[in-house]
Amino acid sequence: MSISCNLDGKVALVTGATSGFGQHFARTLAASGATVAITGRRGDRLDELQAEIEGKGGRALGIVMDVMDPASIRNAVDVAETELGAINVLVNNAGISRERLIVDVTEEDYDAVLDTNLKGPYILAQEVGRRMIERGEGGNIINIASMMAYRPYRGLSAYGMSKAGMVAMTRCMALEWARYNININTLCPGYVETDMNSEYFHSEKGLKVVNSFPGKALGKLDDLNGILLLLASDSAEFMTGSTIEIDGGQPL
Repeated sequence: MSISCNLDGKVALVTGATSGFGQHFARTLAASGATVAITGRRGDRLDELQAEIEGKGGRALGIVMDVMDPASIRNAVDVAETELGAINVLVNNAGISRERLIVDVTEEDYDAVLDTNLKGPYILAQEVGRRMIERGEGGNIINIASMMAYRPYRGLSAYGMSKAGMVAMTRCMALEWARYNININTLCPGYVETDMNSEYFHSEKGLKVVNSFPGKALGKLDDLNGILLLLASDSAEFMTGSTIEIDGGQPL
């Protein structure tokens, strides 16, 4: 049996596509043939990414969406399916963190992190999953968590809890939806260099952190491409409820 990660004919919705992982995931999926609904809160960034993807021969649609607002989530799914067709692939990527010691975390901090990183992805997967079930054609959902789901990090308690919850969410959804040929898996990246963290990791303090890693190197966004495309493709049709760690052996 040959393995193909060609995504021609598939429609993918990516959250948090205005920067970092989400932006990269949208580009990667589009380059492999998927039509991509790119979502986030910054419309100007979405317009730029849509123009970039279309300039390279792909097809994309920017949709302003706030994962903290259930009405905004449902509206975005409606727009995506009306304009692009049925969603076959969901990449639940949007996330935030607030670095504070537990005694300093406010209720607003806690709600913002958990609502963005866990409640919003749950409602979005629920909405997309319900439609996949009604169509009877299956689909793929990829939840982007973090190695902090397993390894506590000082000052990021709410973030780690939200990502651990996403791993559990994946397993629960996989259990209920396997009969409908909906595959749900979690991708847990370690430290990967992005525009947001590059300055820190090239500072004296950041370089000490990198040098503590077994391979003495950060991951690159491209290191995530193979697993992302596998999980989005039909080649992973017997894979669900799994958590894949991509961290180069980095300790936290």
